[in-house]
Amino acid sequence: MIFLYILFSVYILSVNFYGFRYVKSMRDGDETGESHAGDGKLFLTALLGGAPLIFVSLLTMRYRQTSMTLMILLPILIVINIYCFFLGFRGIYFM
Repeated sequence: MIFLYILFSVYILSVNFYGFRYVKSMRDGDETGESHAGDGKLFLTALLGGAPLIFVSLLTMRYRQTSMTLMILLPILIVINIYCFFLGFRGIYFM
């Protein structure tokens, strides 16, 4: 049981880290003039559990704050992610 909790924690941390790195690479690409493909990967990463850190990194880096889709959808996904994390650590998924 402990192994599953550790595995779930590592998954959450890795998805959040990937989301942060992706936002940073998008911001750096815009500064150098390279265009990014779109927000599909960003939304998929947020849906898989990276929404909290993606939203925080968008606010701290002051990047894409005018995108209404990101600023409305990410807080909704944060609530869904936190609820799923709660259920996961509570043991619903593992029993």
